[in-house]
Amino acid sequence: MSLSFRARDGVASPLAEIQRPVRAGLEEVTNAMWRIVADDNPLIENVNHHLQGMKGKLFRPTLVLLANEVDGRPSKRAVTLAAVIEILHLATLVHDDTVDHSVLRRGMPTINALFSHQVSVIMGDFLYSRALREIVRGGDLEALRVLTEASNEMTLGEMRQLAAVDRLGFSEDDYDALIRAKTASLFSAACDLGALCGAPARRAALARYGDRLGMAFQVADDLLDYTEDQEMTGKPTGLDLRERKVTLPLIAALRVMSPAARERVEALFATEDPSDSAIAEVIGIVADNGGLDYSRRRGDQFAQEAEDALSELPDTPARAALGDAIGYVMERRW
Repeated sequence: MSLSFRARDGVASPLAEIQRPVRAGLEEVTNAMWRIVADDNPLIENVNHHLQGMKGKLFRPTLVLLANEVDGRPSKRAVTLAAVIEILHLATLVHDDTVDHSVLRRGMPTINALFSHQVSVIMGDFLYSRALREIVRGGDLEALRVLTEASNEMTLGEMRQLAAVDRLGFSEDDYDALIRAKTASLFSAACDLGALCGAPARRAALARYGDRLGMAFQVADDLLDYTEDQEMTGKPTGLDLRERKVTLPLIAALRVMSPAARERVEALFATEDPSDSAIAEVIGIVADNGGLDYSRRRGDQFAQEAEDALSELPDTPARAALGDAIGYVMERRW
C-alpha cells in the first residue's frame, strides 16, 4: 500500500527537516525545561545534570510547536507547554526504568542504576509535580485539564499492564487500550495543547492526529524489538520477550501458530531468565506465523488515519511537517 505520508523516493524526512519550521522554538523549549526543574537541592541538581545528558530528540515538543503554527498565528505560550510535555515524558521514562529495573537508557546509565531505586521513584514524582506547577503558575485551567487527563491515562495504562495475570491471554483490544493510554495519550495531548494556544479551531483534528500518530509510533516501536539489533536501537533485540511482555507481533502470531509452537512460547514465558537462543527461537516463530507482517499492516492503518486527520488543516509549512512526521515515525523504525 502506497501512502501519501511517505516522503519522496520512499525515504522519510529526517527529524531535523521536520523540526525546521520550529527550530528556534525548540531551543527555547530546552532552556525552559531546565528552568522549570531547577532546584538548589544538591541531589536534585546532580540528577538534573545527568538527565540533561540523556535529552532525547524532542519529538513531542516538536508536535506542540507545529500544532501551534498550523493556522499561522503561533503563541509564545507554546514554548512553555512544549517544555511541560517533555518533562512529563521524561518523568514516565524515569518511572518506567524504575519499574523495569533498567540499567541503560539511550546508552547512558538510568537514574535508578546511577543513583538508587528510591531516588528514581522520587525524581519521577518531582518531574511530574514541577511540570504541573508550571501550568498552574500560568493560570491555564484548560491546559491543566488536558495534561492531567493524559497523566491519568498513562498511569492507568501502567496499572493495567501490571495487573495482567494471563500474559498470553492479552488480546489485541487489550493491547490497543494499553498503547493508547501509555503512548498515544501524550501525543494527543501535545497536539491538543499546541492547538489550544495557537489554532483553537483545529483542536479536535490535531488531537485525533496525535492519537493516531501515537498508536502508529508504539506499534512501530514494538515491531523494532523483533526486527532490529542493538546497534540500531540501543537495546537488545527481543528485550520485550526477555521481560515477558506481550506486544502486537506476538498477539497476532498466537492466533494462528501450532500447538507445538505455542508450547515453545509458553516455555519462554515460564522461564525467569530466558536464554538468547530461546528468544531467537520465539522471534522466528512470531515471524513465521505472520506476526510481523500483521503488525506492519496495523501500523500503516494507524498512520493513514493520522494523515486523514490532517486533511482538515490549511496548507501551511507546519501542516506539511506534521505529515512528514508520520513518515518519520514509520520509516525510521521499520
